[in-house]
Amino acid sequence: MQRIRLRYTKRGRLRFTSHRDFQRAFERALRRAEVPMAYSAGFTPHPKVSYANAAPTGTGSEAEYLEIALTEARDPERLRLLLDESLPAGLDIVDAVEARTSGLADRLTASVWELRLAGVEPTEAERAVAAFNAAPAVEVQRRTKNGVRTFDARSAVAHLESVTTHGSQADRPTDQPCAILRLVVRHVTPAVRPDDVLSGLRAVADLAPPVPAAVTRLAQGLFDEETGAVTDPLAPDREAKAPEPQPAAASAAAKASA
Repeated sequence: MQRIRLRYTKRGRLRFTSHRDFQRAFERALRRAEVPMAYSAGFTPHPKVSYANAAPTGTGSEAEYLEIALTEARDPERLRLLLDESLPAGLDIVDAVEARTSGLADRLTASVWELRLAGVEPTEAERAVAAFNAAPAVEVQRRTKNGVRTFDARSAVAHLESVTTHGSQADRPTDQPCAILRLVVRHVTPAVRPDDVLSGLRAVADLAPPVPAAVTRLAQGLFDEETGAVTDPLAPDREAKAPEPQPAAASAAAKASA
């Protein structure tokens, strides 16, 4: 059985697709591309697809990950092209590697987010960022199915800054004043989401964008505590050596001795 790990995006209007919507679209793409999928056992077999840490509905993303299991070996790049052609524009398969290591989900320990705040002056955003970074804790509230929950949004934020770059991948360009925030958030429990950070900015500095923020995940992976970087989670699979094929004679001898 071969395992392939894929990185995909949610761009433009497709950021409003839910995770379940993507699952349905991806399983249709698997059928269209005639991928030799492995299936689970039981009365209702389903394709063996493992999703890792999907972005919330309404946020764009350049770094979503999943893993599929195949019954026949396929070239990862060829498979990527076939699946990408079978998905709508905006749900794009941008990377594929053969899984040669374990623990993909364990390597997703932080995300890099970009928040585009239309209608907010950059100087106002810089003031709010400074107040947030200086606070030892920033308590925010989130409504859950079990009621309102209060938690600290500051401790999970490893880095937060206001940036002036115009080469952003965010989804909502505008002629109005616009502040752009870049943040690195550790994946902790309870999870701290970009909207929780926005709630924290409102709490400490009364920053309230006039329209909803356009949020894009730029990367996710293993957080390096020394450098503050978020590394590519597929790099270990690229760097791992493929098992060398055994000569036919050696393989036959091994089977005979077994």
